[in-house]
Amino acid sequence: MTKKKTSYRDAGVDIDKAAAFVDRIKPLIKPTLRKEAVGEIGHFGGLFHLNADKYKNPLLVSATDGVGTKLGIAHMMDKHNTIGIDLVAMSVNDLIVQGAEPLFFLDYIATGKLNLETSVQVVEGIAKGCAEAGCALIGGETAEMPGFYKDDEYDLAGFCVGVVESDKLIDGSEIRVGDSIIGLASNGIHSNGYSLARKVLFEQAGLDINDNINGLEDSIGMELLRPTKIYVKTVLNLIKNFNIKGIAHITGGGLTENIPRILPQSCGVTIIKERWTPPPIFKIIQDMGNVDESEMFRVFNMGIGMTIIVPEKDSKAVINHLKVLGEQACIIGHITNRIEESPAVIFE
Repeated sequence: MTKKKTSYRDAGVDIDKAAAFVDRIKPLIKPTLRKEAVGEIGHFGGLFHLNADKYKNPLLVSATDGVGTKLGIAHMMDKHNTIGIDLVAMSVNDLIVQGAEPLFFLDYIATGKLNLETSVQVVEGIAKGCAEAGCALIGGETAEMPGFYKDDEYDLAGFCVGVVESDKLIDGSEIRVGDSIIGLASNGIHSNGYSLARKVLFEQAGLDINDNINGLEDSIGMELLRPTKIYVKTVLNLIKNFNIKGIAHITGGGLTENIPRILPQSCGVTIIKERWTPPPIFKIIQDMGNVDESEMFRVFNMGIGMTIIVPEKDSKAVINHLKVLGEQACIIGHITNRIEESPAVIFE
């Protein structure tokens, strides 16, 4: 009796489909490539030429992140062409707060079984995010892992490298009492707090992904899937024109946890909540889940995706400049003396 031959495809991994995937995404990636990018997608490593003549003392800055359980919303909606924007945003926004220009990006996609159309949609979003951030998508990895993930599941991770002149690194060390805190509007929930949002909206309130709720422009699913805003070009423009003392990306931990990450030890923050109106989705989550306001500000960005700390005398000029750039922004607070053992962020 002849023993049946077993192939890698029989084990759940389709090498031919993986090769077809690479061919499909090459045209998506090409528009993201900067002149410093060397070679094409498909080599063992991505190549990028750092022009040493352009910098006096360059400092490379790296960041990595994912999009968390927002992936669950993409699966529920069966819409995968924007989640890649979130992936890019979470890393490039972390780079830009230090004054670093994003240079190149790599992605990692892990899945139970490669769905060609879904995966192409994901990379379509990644390429769009890279183009918006001005960084090159120079490589990545797609891992087909049958038995580890379900066939229709996938997970994402992103990796980005940027550069800043060492003497222009923004680290918050120059922040002083009296400086103004400018908040840049978010595009909604962005990519943090989805475990709480999903529990409240779908488990407790019993909503369907296609439900329309009073106050929202789109269905609850489309609202939750709204891509994270990329602030790279705006912040690079500000850095060229103003004295920026500190920048905080408002991700997990909200305003409560993220602003203190850049403060000198002696400084605290007073945030004046009435200075801006959070998008309706936050009030919906708070009311439906009976979530404490303090918890909301620790979990979500509450409508502020990025904060910029500048001298008080420059604050109005920065606001006007941001409006010219098409950003919604306002002064949301100021830097204070921090009393020992008191909270770093006080809300009024």
